[in-house]
Amino acid sequence: MSRQEYNEDSIKSLDWKEHIRLRPGMYIGKMGDGSSPDDGIYILLKEVIDNSIDEFVMGNGKSIELSVKNNKVSVRDFGRGIPLGKVLDCVSKINTGAKYDSKVFKKSVGLNGVGTKAANALSSYFRICSIRDGKSKLIEFEQGNLINDMPISDNSSRKGTKVTFVPDKELFGDYKFFDEYIERMVWNYCYLNPGLTIIFNGNKFYSENGLHDLLDKNIDSEVLYPIIHLKSEDIEVAITHCKNQYSEQYYSFVNGQHTIQGGTHQGAFRQSLVKTIRDFYGKNYEASDIRQAINAAISIKIIEPVFESQTKTKLGSTEMEPGGSTIISFVQEFIKSNLDNFLHKNLDTADILQKKIQLAEHERKAMSGVKKLARERAKKASLHNKKLRDCRIHYNDHNKDERTESTLFITEGDSASGSITKTRNIKTQAVFSLRGKPLNSYGLTKKIVYENEEFNLLQAALNIEQGIDDLRFNKIVIATDADVDGMHIRLLILTFFLQFFPELVREGHLYILETPLFRVRNKKETIYCYNELERREAIKKIGNSAEITRFKGLGEISPNEFKYFIGEDMRLEPVILTHNEKIEDLLSYYMGKNTRDRQEFIINNLIREDDISL
Repeated sequence: MSRQEYNEDSIKSLDWKEHIRLRPGMYIGKMGDGSSPDDGIYILLKEVIDNSIDEFVMGNGKSIELSVKNNKVSVRDFGRGIPLGKVLDCVSKINTGAKYDSKVFKKSVGLNGVGTKAANALSSYFRICSIRDGKSKLIEFEQGNLINDMPISDNSSRKGTKVTFVPDKELFGDYKFFDEYIERMVWNYCYLNPGLTIIFNGNKFYSENGLHDLLDKNIDSEVLYPIIHLKSEDIEVAITHCKNQYSEQYYSFVNGQHTIQGGTHQGAFRQSLVKTIRDFYGKNYEASDIRQAINAAISIKIIEPVFESQTKTKLGSTEMEPGGSTIISFVQEFIKSNLDNFLHKNLDTADILQKKIQLAEHERKAMSGVKKLARERAKKASLHNKKLRDCRIHYNDHNKDERTESTLFITEGDSASGSITKTRNIKTQAVFSLRGKPLNSYGLTKKIVYENEEFNLLQAALNIEQGIDDLRFNKIVIATDADVDGMHIRLLILTFFLQFFPELVREGHLYILETPLFRVRNKKETIYCYNELERREAIKKIGNSAEITRFKGLGEISPNEFKYFIGEDMRLEPVILTHNEKIEDLLSYYMGKNTRDRQEFIINNLIREDDISL
């Protein structure tokens, strides 16, 4: 065995851009291809927009212009503009920025001075222009390398800052931005900053009523009572309960940052809500009964927040400011005072809320026997069958950040599940095999989840009986055949999740696996094609000697081939709900009674096998 020398030459020092490009995960979390809302390209966008939001919060500029086209991003604000002599430092020197001055940015998210530097270093092209006091400063980079440092010049345009960047394909691969994810980000900025206007690709986004508007636009079901909207200087809360809903749905924010994974503030809110409700009614209701079907949003502002990861999706702070009151006591005092006062002043709402809690209590007690039997069945099944081929990450001592890489493939049939099982990354990828077509769960109660073996075992595999806080897999991928039966099974699985666990969809956990429809090959080369256009291009490339295979089912794809489709280049189509789509309307249209509208849709969108030329 050869020995490696360890001396002065072994010690390396990387400059700012080299370190970011070598270890991007330290700065933006995972990379990704844009199919997930927490992929790196969205983190870069958020970091740049955050600077513009901070200007608005400080009373500078009421609008932001955002453009994302052909992977080129431009963000233009009308704030004060970066001091012209410090523009270069602010985008190319780590730990440089005004946010270290707590007097200027007291309750800002971006306290580490990294955001725009990461966007610069991880982009193939980066341009920043600051306009201030009738003059401007423009600088350009490629992969973090300075290529153009223009001298300060006269400029009569409105003051502010414009940043343009293109995430580097050498690092991110073949990525793309999903407008739906960006729109959700933009809406959240507007909800948290009433009065702010954001123009995204020519469309105007604006909110007057903050978190009240957030709930109003995101709730799918009928609300039981008007949204309760409570607000003070450093905290804002919106609350309601819905009909025909079983889960809890929360939207939580810290200093404008969407904390998707919650944290101390969200935990404090859930505890405070239960305590206040119990005290108001004078009854020790179960916490789960109080919170069943709740839709709530909470936003707090604190000094020097501490997050559990660089991407700031979970708050770890326990104090409102260093050495100050705890977040728990602050939230409890606010909820106790304001919610209690509201309920005393709005007795009709208080009566509706109590009846909802009592109904949840009645349903829980009636379901206790069914749930117990279902848990025993799931435990027995996990020991004696192979419906779930789990991944090793759940058995070893891995941290939670690693578990965000875990994926569950939901398949149908032994051949398809067998191919994926043999090919998968056993560390992070698991397989759940369905037996035949699932039940159409539209309009059914959650009792069916426990009584139906397939649904019960799938729920147990995901660990979502008590909600998605302890979800075992970050990505849930539906992998069915690209034929009529496969599409029907896909719809039935989607119906199950939308009916009983819509938060899985809203929070970006559900995907469709894209597998190739064609294989075009000769003796020298094999090309897999996912659509007709790719098939035609492959035939042109290979020539008349091409052998063409049409895949009709996943079982036809051998394990040796499957490794190309569920590895690093895996194509996933995210299941996304937009603001205009209501779950009840979607399920009623596609899975309800066969209406004339649906018949016309099927006829107009039917693609016959004969239409696909081979």
